[in-house]
Amino acid sequence: MCSICGIVNFKEKVDARATVEKMNATMKHRGPDDSDIFEDAHACLGHNRLSVVDIKNGHQPMRVAYGNKIYTIVYNGEIYNCEELRHELSALGIEFKTSCDTEVVLYAYIIYGEDCASYLNGIFAFSVYDGERLFCARDRFGVKPFYYALLGDELVFASEIKAMLAHRKTRPCVSKEGLWELLYLSPNFVSGKSVFKDILELEGGECLTLDARSFKKRKYWEIEARPYYRDRAFAIEKASYLVSDAIKRQLVSDVPLCVLLSGGLDSSVVSAIASEEYKSEGRVLDTYSFEYEGNKGSFEKSLFQPQSDDDFAIFASNYMGTNHTVLTAPTSEVAGLLEDAVCYRDLPGQADIDSSLLYFCREIKKRHTVGLSGECSDEIFGGYPWFYRPEMLFSDFFPWIHAPKMRASLFKDKAMRSEAGYDYIKGIYRDTLSSCPTLSDDSDSMRISRIASYLSVKFFMISLLQRKDRMSMASGVEIRVPFADHRIFEFVFNVPWEIKFENQVEKALLRNSMVGHLPDEILWRKKSPYPKTHNPKYLEAVLSMLKQRMAHGGFLREFLDEDSLFDTINGRKTWFGQLMGDAQLVAWLIQLDYWVEKYNINFI
Repeated sequence: MCSICGIVNFKEKVDARATVEKMNATMKHRGPDDSDIFEDAHACLGHNRLSVVDIKNGHQPMRVAYGNKIYTIVYNGEIYNCEELRHELSALGIEFKTSCDTEVVLYAYIIYGEDCASYLNGIFAFSVYDGERLFCARDRFGVKPFYYALLGDELVFASEIKAMLAHRKTRPCVSKEGLWELLYLSPNFVSGKSVFKDILELEGGECLTLDARSFKKRKYWEIEARPYYRDRAFAIEKASYLVSDAIKRQLVSDVPLCVLLSGGLDSSVVSAIASEEYKSEGRVLDTYSFEYEGNKGSFEKSLFQPQSDDDFAIFASNYMGTNHTVLTAPTSEVAGLLEDAVCYRDLPGQADIDSSLLYFCREIKKRHTVGLSGECSDEIFGGYPWFYRPEMLFSDFFPWIHAPKMRASLFKDKAMRSEAGYDYIKGIYRDTLSSCPTLSDDSDSMRISRIASYLSVKFFMISLLQRKDRMSMASGVEIRVPFADHRIFEFVFNVPWEIKFENQVEKALLRNSMVGHLPDEILWRKKSPYPKTHNPKYLEAVLSMLKQRMAHGGFLREFLDEDSLFDTINGRKTWFGQLMGDAQLVAWLIQLDYWVEKYNINFI
């Protein structure tokens, strides 16, 4: 994995090396192993590299001559059908000089043109420049980031917002719509743009083309509703093959690789298939689970988190025969890294859900550079309550946001509490529901499952992927997500809900497809999300941090209603998803205040 950035202008000469160097430097954490810049009359492209495959020969920006042109690529990602593509392109006369996937992506563009992204199975964001045209593409789910801005005739792009803000013509200005996203929707955000006024993003499955005549952006992939004509047995067999194949493809690495094993179904599936593959090669898989200081004495079960993970992780590891490590995050680190997490996400995010992952990734980096995670299974196979509780899905607001007006109500400013903000986000929710692909003969349960999955992938999953990308890349770790294989989603999206929710069990299709790979204790375990701290000392720590910030003035001192805050945190369990409760609300406010100060935010 890497970072990319660039400035391109086909109408005027570009003198941008100093700016691109500055942009590149802000993202050095994403690629600590190598850096370089390419420039000519109309383009300047920057790259930082985290070496994973073909460490010696994968230098970027990579350039090749073909026909009468020279093509230059900056690329961030991993392609999991790389060897098949290499074989196909070799049959067409391409002679490869490296074994890295960067060269395969570059030649895929040269041979297949603007359709090249459709040939790729993987996670990626890249730009190819040939002196006359710039082509950029992002993977189907948006696992890898791609931000851009159109500044007159100039296109500026980068992997992270901080690099975009390093350009002199971009400013940290947040529109009223951006403010509303922060208060009513975050840590989810609307795809295709950012809260910053001039900064946009390629959505998952989008590509763009720039030349001297025009700028064009289009979708090269979108999920489709299709009829299902096969039976239950075929669905189970097909799901088993697709999931196993996706995991095996993502085990390719020239640097140490591990799996994040919580003991839940999804991470255990990834660990089981990976461990079986390793054993066939005479190797032992390394796995990690995450815990928090003081959790054993403070854990309280809930509808969303009925069991603690720690014992299940050890049980799963012993069953699979992995080399397992339990990482425990100190409360001081979980609180102390909240501000660092903002700097890597460029936004107030998921509070200690972010900061703890940042801590864990830094620990993982001491031994491993690549990790596999069970992220994205719930959105695709139907693991969340709103898949089977329609009253949550059709409550006229995003179902994982349990108190949509709560955060806005904490502020004294009328514009922040505006009903227009709530209506704006509610309108986005309704538009998303109406755009979900369905079939005219879908049963009610099938239509609901499609909508729940589509909504979850478009919003909830993207936020989790952003968190995974930013916190891992901040530590020089590449996290891969096998369940985010478009082939899995394309198949499962069209499997009847009765097969996916057999016997009223969430993710029954995935469970049935993994019989024989996992013990029943794991295979049929109730879903439990990423762990969080239950230590009461954490709430004490963040309350103290919040009071210190407010004592020194700043955004919260001016706008926050302290009485409303302390009334709110008395008894509220969760306000976003399964994990964000009272302590996370306080931590999120700390992140918001720090972000406004650090990024010199101007609300317009």
